[in-house]
Amino acid sequence: MMKPLTFCSVLALVVCGAFVHGAVTQRWNIVASNTERTARLHDLEVKFEDLRSEPVDTEMPLNERSVATSRRYFGAGGSVAVVSFISGIPGSVATHTPDVCYPGSGYKTLRATRKETFEVNGAPAAVYVADFEKKTQTKVDRVRVRWAWTTDGAWVAPDNPRWQFASQLRAPTIYKVYIASSLPESDTEVEDDPVVKGFVAATWAQYGAACARP
Repeated sequence: MMKPLTFCSVLALVVCGAFVHGAVTQRWNIVASNTERTARLHDLEVKFEDLRSEPVDTEMPLNERSVATSRRYFGAGGSVAVVSFISGIPGSVATHTPDVCYPGSGYKTLRATRKETFEVNGAPAAVYVADFEKKTQTKVDRVRVRWAWTTDGAWVAPDNPRWQFASQLRAPTIYKVYIASSLPESDTEVEDDPVVKGFVAATWAQYGAACARP
């Protein structure tokens, strides 16, 4: 027969595990999701210089209870970037990051994942960035992908997003943005051109400002 102390310890672990899982999946509905803000963010079009945009299909894998929308931005010189916006519960949106998804889709990592830190709308921000390449018989596709998360308009790139967002029970919905810009076929490290730099900064600023509004 199990001793009372052992039984209580096991019971406590089971209850705590069930609570954390229920909170991450929003089973308990502790805080209502702001559906109006989420819809506004999915409809957002980044405004930068004379760039135009069009919706495109998103091929990224999605977990349960998460939604993604993507737009391609282009100008007279062609495509500048594709921006994907993902919303959902913490347990879903915290995973499936580009450093896992792109190699899983046949891309080779050219430059390992690193962090960029800067200021957005007067607040510190941190995002991940990595470069990938896929070669086929007809072309070479090179892309630089940036990504970060937010719950309130401040962009973060935590070392372990799954566990960090699992503890934010007061934020039933988290948001993730991908910015994917093409790279030239070069064997050397390539810096972003001025248009891409300006567009990337505008993207973080405009999504952050829209998210900060109630």
